[in-house]
Amino acid sequence: MTGRVLVLGGTGEARRLATALVDDGVDVLSSLAGRVADPLLPPGEVRVGGFGGVAGLTAWLRAHPTAAVVDATHPFAAAMTAHAAAACGLTGVPLLRLQRPGWTPRFGDDWRRVDSLAEAATAVAGFESVFLTTGRLGLAAFAGLTARCLVRSVDPPEPPLPPRATVVLARGPFTVSDELALMRQHRVDVVVTKDSGGAMTAAKLTAARELRLPVVLVRRPPLPAGVPTVATVEDALAWLPDR
Repeated sequence: MTGRVLVLGGTGEARRLATALVDDGVDVLSSLAGRVADPLLPPGEVRVGGFGGVAGLTAWLRAHPTAAVVDATHPFAAAMTAHAAAACGLTGVPLLRLQRPGWTPRFGDDWRRVDSLAEAATAVAGFESVFLTTGRLGLAAFAGLTARCLVRSVDPPEPPLPPRATVVLARGPFTVSDELALMRQHRVDVVVTKDSGGAMTAAKLTAARELRLPVVLVRRPPLPAGVPTVATVEDALAWLPDR
């Protein structure tokens, strides 16, 4: 295709899409939110930092001719997804949402689905040792827990944190054996995570199944109406040439 493609990134899918487009000679600009101190950068041009809401992104699209926007942000980056839908609607720039499927339960899983981090905190209030793998943002929802809390994130989380929190800084992918060892070491009796999908952090679900631990799973936020959505990089590449 001709013209610049703006990829709203920060995910493995966004990096793979940018790589494929750059390899095909497409002009790609990847935009990262800047929430991770040392992000994995895709090939091609990269900008770091927000646009300034709907107004900022709208102004940017009007000032920088763009053939298409692909929103490949995290499934829980609801604000950016909403901003992209609104700004592309105002400017007429074609928009595609690239979002990997959520996880599917298997035999032996004990998943307890909730709609928010606040509901997740309520759901684990009676447990003794909680493994929080929801990322460093939103941990304030768990600040009132009295249980031992194992908190894992890429960058150091900011307070407030649960008073008995142990922080582990790590970036996936994680293996099942590592997850089993970590959960046994900290005597975890419940896992809390978002339904992020993908293989990079799915090992904790396998480990929880093997240890017969319940998993409190936060549902994804709804997507904006009317935005075409695909689940794979290959489908995104197939959509782009017609734009």
